[in-house]
Amino acid sequence: MLKEIFTAAFVLCMAVPAMAQAPFQTDTLATSQGHLTITFIGHGTLYFTFGGMVIHVDPWTQLADYANLPPADMILITHEHRDHLDPEAIKAIRTDSASVVLTETCAGQIAGGIIMNNGDLDTVRGLPIEAVAAYNIVHVHGNGEPFHPPGVGNGYILTFGDLRVYVAGDTENTPEMKALGDIDVAFLPMNLPYTMTPRMVAAAAQAFRPNILYPYHYGDTDVSELVALLKDDPEIEVRIRQMQ
Repeated sequence: MLKEIFTAAFVLCMAVPAMAQAPFQTDTLATSQGHLTITFIGHGTLYFTFGGMVIHVDPWTQLADYANLPPADMILITHEHRDHLDPEAIKAIRTDSASVVLTETCAGQIAGGIIMNNGDLDTVRGLPIEAVAAYNIVHVHGNGEPFHPPGVGNGYILTFGDLRVYVAGDTENTPEMKALGDIDVAFLPMNLPYTMTPRMVAAAAQAFRPNILYPYHYGDTDVSELVALLKDDPEIEVRIRQMQ
């Protein structure tokens, strides 16, 4: 069972910029190789701090002044949509030594990255990373094209010591997701109509059974629906953080 060190703390950025950047919530979890701290920026954007490294996921300047956030040792980009691939945010936190992990489509906009395709396994800066397919099955544009077509976007599983963390990206509850195993912490999107309904998220969680489930990128979706759907499943802890 996961041991939580400190949850729902608030961290103040190094300086408060003109946009009046608010404090961000953090959770800290224990791993076999030290503490993992999760900082929740919002939407599909967060970052991890582990072993002296900072790993940013889908940084977006609409949510934060990245000049006042920690520089990246690693940046993960799930897909090419503007609220996930923001060259300005990447430029603000990318150092000369930073590793950028991205999809083939994203590589056309960001040079020098490590391309991972669905199903790929790699180790970057000592962290094992797995790319998981992220796509729509049910939710589509008026012309029938999925909001997120198969084979384009990634979710990522990162292994921090003995803790496996899955950040799903923009996706529905696909067969690939439901087949996952040994996931300790999962971030699953719930913004309609582009990703999952609360019922889809609940079905996915009950299939691969993370110990901790964070709904994220949930927009105006009522997160209480997800809490109600999983209230009788004590093995899955649903944690609500500010990730609209």
